[in-house]
Amino acid sequence: MSSYPVQMDQKVEIKDFFDPVSNTITYVVTDPETKACAVVDSVMDIDYPAGRISFEHADEIIEYIRSNGLKLEWLLETHVHADHLSAAPYIQEKLGGKIGIGEQVTVVQGVFGKVFNAGTEFARDGSQFDKLFQDGDTYQIGNLKCFAMHTPGHTPACMVHVIGDAAFVGDTLFMPDSGTARADFPGGDASVLYDSIHKVLSLPDEMRLFMCHDYGANGRDILFETTVAAEKNENIHVGNSTSREKFVEMREARDATLDMPNLIVPSIQVNMRAGRLPEAENETGQTYLKVPVNVL
Repeated sequence: MSSYPVQMDQKVEIKDFFDPVSNTITYVVTDPETKACAVVDSVMDIDYPAGRISFEHADEIIEYIRSNGLKLEWLLETHVHADHLSAAPYIQEKLGGKIGIGEQVTVVQGVFGKVFNAGTEFARDGSQFDKLFQDGDTYQIGNLKCFAMHTPGHTPACMVHVIGDAAFVGDTLFMPDSGTARADFPGGDASVLYDSIHKVLSLPDEMRLFMCHDYGANGRDILFETTVAAEKNENIHVGNSTSREKFVEMREARDATLDMPNLIVPSIQVNMRAGRLPEAENETGQTYLKVPVNVL
């Protein structure tokens, strides 16, 4: 951990927004001194059967930022999500800020550009984003010193963002009673995920961890905040020094039983474009999302 500039003395303000359709938690993370903020993993609403998108959840976040006199500096994506569509460009248009994701998004773009037959007009160099983070990159939100940790395994581009005394783990970890992310998407790897999880668990025990998703395991209420110590001791997949071999065996067996996420087809197409819809395909300006047959 010595290579990462942990700043546990920096306390951040965190406001959560829960989307019950995708079970996604979006966060507004604020520097209380300067009122600068970041949005982590925003959600764009979609009525998939009707092919309609809207921005009710994003508008709620925008209103929160405006009503509290905050300045948006970053729109952070922990990875290319397969279960919800990002609203980052919509929020950026209203409030500014830079959209950032892990540099390995180019790998994801390469794979899914082919899956969705995106054509040569779709750039696979990450240029749709304002910032491509590498492992250990530092940045600031006001006076808060932040850094990115590359945590592949769920997807190649996964990044954990550590902001003061809080870390936003994306899909790498879930609450202790829910375990860990799947590793069977293209570019995923259970053994690599194991290493990434232990990178996160090498952060200080008291570090607060914030989940991207929660599904109310065993009927409990939705929860999304825990600590490194709680994950080490209680996580049902990796707690109590679970070995790599046992984890990989469990993860691969479990993944083989899982269905694809309901919104994977629209989500990947939009999110690999930093939350933007594909280019219009006809003179009326109509945009289309493609469904690849027998591929996913």
